[in-house]
Amino acid sequence: MADSPESIVKRWFKEVWDEGREESIDALMAPYGVAYGLPGGPIQGPTAFKSVLRTFRDALGDLSIEVVRTVTEGDTVASHCHVTGRHSGAALGGEATGQPVDFWGVSMLRVEDGKIVEGWNCFDMLCMYQQIGWVANPPLPAFVPPGNVISSGV
Repeated sequence: MADSPESIVKRWFKEVWDEGREESIDALMAPYGVAYGLPGGPIQGPTAFKSVLRTFRDALGDLSIEVVRTVTEGDTVASHCHVTGRHSGAALGGEATGQPVDFWGVSMLRVEDGKIVEGWNCFDMLCMYQQIGWVANPPLPAFVPPGNVISSGV
């Protein structure tokens, strides 16, 4: 029996992101698969995606992406993810700061024949950039009461 789309997606985050297993990209992503919402624009195919993985794992030591919850409809899985790590490398374009990162995001992945064919990603990169000191905290909107702290971990 074939793996469910949800089990494929959970394997993707565990094996690819948490364990850094590049061979799992080949096993879980279709050759024509496309990932949207990543720095640099859409990424197509396992070979191109391996460079994305290397960049983030080089930049964020102890990178961990926990799938907190999933919602599945047919061949599509929405994954709510919690990302933690430490900015320990220059692969994102700036010198390592040593700062911890802790932010959230969502991926919607479509699976065909046991392989990811399409992924839409929306992660709170602004929060990460603020945590490593690359972006100053912006002013809060008027609807936020004084002294109230907005957290990306809803």
